[in-house]
Amino acid sequence: MRKASTATVAIIVAIALYFTLAWGFDGIRALTSPNYGLEDVWRAQVIFAIGRYAALSPIGLLKLAAFVAAVKLAIAAICGWHLVDRFRSFAGGQARAEMFETAMMIVVAIGIVSAGPAIRSNSLDLLREHVIQVVLAGFAITLCLIERRLGRGEATQTEDTPVPTVRAWFSPLRR
Repeated sequence: MRKASTATVAIIVAIALYFTLAWGFDGIRALTSPNYGLEDVWRAQVIFAIGRYAALSPIGLLKLAAFVAAVKLAIAAICGWHLVDRFRSFAGGQARAEMFETAMMIVVAIGIVSAGPAIRSNSLDLLREHVIQVVLAGFAITLCLIERRLGRGEATQTEDTPVPTVRAWFSPLRR
């Protein structure tokens, strides 16, 4: 039957590599900084906006910044694990993309939340960065779902299995 094309797999691998590097470096940079990345006002607008809405104290802002940095690092680790799993599947077997899809859903959620302060501050460059990440994550989810759908069709029907005919199983006049 049909398999996912090589281009689909290559795009998924490229997106996973992008998030592994970009979010990994961002998470490490924030966790190794003394203020958990709050000194970089460009990237910390989301933390300050959420802190303003939640009325967080300065300690609360630091905890929120550390939490967001840890989430980014965890997403990067999941994407890195998916890369390892994908390269393992080239040798034989099948890559499981459920964790990668979940990580991409978290990226979409964080990107949507992050776009709000960028719009509010009229920062088109920051908005563009978040929109690109949301689009890439959504595209990766879509490609993983397509790949899974093609794989399920391959697993459930082999060439020896006859195609079932459509019959009306419900009929009021059936004997």
